[in-house]
Amino acid sequence: MGPAAVAVLDGRIAAVADHSADLPCREETDLGEVALLPGMVDVDVAVQAPGQLLSQGYAHTTRAAAAGGVTTLVVAPAPASPAITSTDALRAHLHASASDCAVHVAFLGGVTPRSGPAELADLRANGVVGFACSLSDGGGADLPALDDIHLGKSMAEVATMGVPLVVHAEDAGELGTPVGPSNSALLAARPPRAERRGLERVLAAARSSGARVHIAPFVAAECAAILAAARAVGIPVSAQTSPHYLCLPAEHVPDSDPAYRCRPPLRSDANRGALWNALLRGSGPSGETVVGSVGSGHRPGTGIAAIRWSLPALWTAARRRGCGLAELSLWTAQRPAELVGLATKGAVEAGRDADLVAFDPDTHQVVPASDTSPYAGRRLQGRVLGTWVSGTAVPSEPDKDPSPRGGPLLAAYH
Repeated sequence: MGPAAVAVLDGRIAAVADHSADLPCREETDLGEVALLPGMVDVDVAVQAPGQLLSQGYAHTTRAAAAGGVTTLVVAPAPASPAITSTDALRAHLHASASDCAVHVAFLGGVTPRSGPAELADLRANGVVGFACSLSDGGGADLPALDDIHLGKSMAEVATMGVPLVVHAEDAGELGTPVGPSNSALLAARPPRAERRGLERVLAAARSSGARVHIAPFVAAECAAILAAARAVGIPVSAQTSPHYLCLPAEHVPDSDPAYRCRPPLRSDANRGALWNALLRGSGPSGETVVGSVGSGHRPGTGIAAIRWSLPALWTAARRRGCGLAELSLWTAQRPAELVGLATKGAVEAGRDADLVAFDPDTHQVVPASDTSPYAGRRLQGRVLGTWVSGTAVPSEPDKDPSPRGGPLLAAYH
């Protein structure tokens, strides 16, 4: 990485040349010392808050995403109304996202105990880039937990399609009922052993079916060795975590503040350190990274909603650990794009889509105290100064009203 000039033509990167190169153009933008990164590809994002129209959810979430440096959302099937578990529901999401999106959107199809081979095949034929399921309440009532029989059958079907199955791996049988509404009560009711048991179930099914599985979110760092062992014997498993699990230890969370509530819950500071170890240094047989990517885990109204602050929050913590912008882009853009087959995204290279982010890694900012995210009032390092979707600039403030720049990504998968 270093000084360079990037030429954009018809929504694609036409060339990446030396900074001093004379590239003919109609318009030039000089970013000075600011870094130009590939736009984030955020996998497993919910867009709709309870009581909100689906179209409003897409409009609001994609604007917040653009302000945070995200240029492609891979939308979770649930929580949403309707949940993306049928082609009719997928069409509803296509309609809601077609006219007023600030970024690109792709879709995951939901797998439930009622999903049959025909339903899954229809969703894939109509353009989903993968599927998602839960072993507990990770997707809410519209994405009920799978037992081992349905998990195995679903994986067998997904394996034939060559796309990933994204799994919320907390096991329902290991979860308790919180004693009260506090964050500490939620933590006590959802112990790490629920993730361990769920992961064991997922890996057993994946080994039998050959399905490509992706754990999202991966939180219980004690399970990294299980992931590493599975990969060592050839099970195609990957995992992502979220910035709040890397930045916000349970010991420092206000117990009564709902802005910090998520599933799985925020865990201890010791777990946070071990999770960073799994992301940075890995625990695989050859030292390869076990947890390979980071997504916002955005859940408006039902969990942590912080997509706008994901990039600076992650950078604040990563820089303290000696990481650079190359790692940041690998976690948030390159690997997520590879996971769901978005071959033209995830890197600043000729031929790729001109989905770009101007990011100042040295500037500090204070998140407004009125913000509804857990970062309210916090001082973060790094600021998104500009976002381009298919080469067109999107306003950096989510309350501004850009003309639509993105929309559904389906045609490439037919």
